[in-house]
Amino acid sequence: MKTNEHRNEESEQAPPKKRGFFLPVFMLCLIAVAVTLYVKRDEWKIDEIITGSSEVEATPTPDPIKYEVLKKQLADERLLLRKRYLAAKTTQEQDAVISDTSALLEHTMPELMRCWLGHPWDFNGTATVPGEGKIACGYFVSTIMRDTGFGVKRIKLAQQPSQRIIKTFVPRKKMWIKAGMPYDKYADKLQSDYDGINIVGLDKHVAFVVIKNGKLHFIHSGGIQRLVVDELRPDAYALRVSNYRVIGNISKNRDLLLKWILDQPFPTAK
Repeated sequence: MKTNEHRNEESEQAPPKKRGFFLPVFMLCLIAVAVTLYVKRDEWKIDEIITGSSEVEATPTPDPIKYEVLKKQLADERLLLRKRYLAAKTTQEQDAVISDTSALLEHTMPELMRCWLGHPWDFNGTATVPGEGKIACGYFVSTIMRDTGFGVKRIKLAQQPSQRIIKTFVPRKKMWIKAGMPYDKYADKLQSDYDGINIVGLDKHVAFVVIKNGKLHFIHSGGIQRLVVDELRPDAYALRVSNYRVIGNISKNRDLLLKWILDQPFPTAK
């Protein structure tokens, strides 16, 4: 019969267990994980996780200098377009001027709008210059329209309901009014049929919708950030949640473009 002393001696003299197989497998697993992390470092944002930070796009700064330059350039271009239109001898020549006018506004108006990006919103804001004071949604729209060269009464226009603001430029029969339409279906329709510059009226808001190269830009003053912002389709919260939506295109409207070329007034709709 073995005593406890003998058992202890056998335990002390037992050969160590072999561990040679476990260590290479463990090292191979570590290497595989390291390679995967390296390959996926951009997709998984590994650097941001390690440093605890990410690149956050800075809030744009209003640009009053560029704004004034664009206004002057646009005014000069309009004078040239007016001379071309008045000198045109055929319908084809007139149509060419109208087409060039549409292209000019679709290029320049969004640039004017973006000079305001980062400008603070206020319900009673009436700013006239990017970076000075605050601006409400209606005043943002009316100021852009005035500074583009549309002959409007800025203050009176800004204080109107959104549908009346749109009606100042687009007749009722050319507006599209919908209520209760799911957002994705509505946005699909805009991207399909409303290329160019549009004014959109919502439940309690008015803004620009710019459709260019198939992309939807919702440019307005207010929203969650309480700033002038340029939001793409997924981020356009105010456009998404509104039940009522009315929209009118201003850059494909021949009658409107001709009035702009000839510097005719746009009385505020009643």
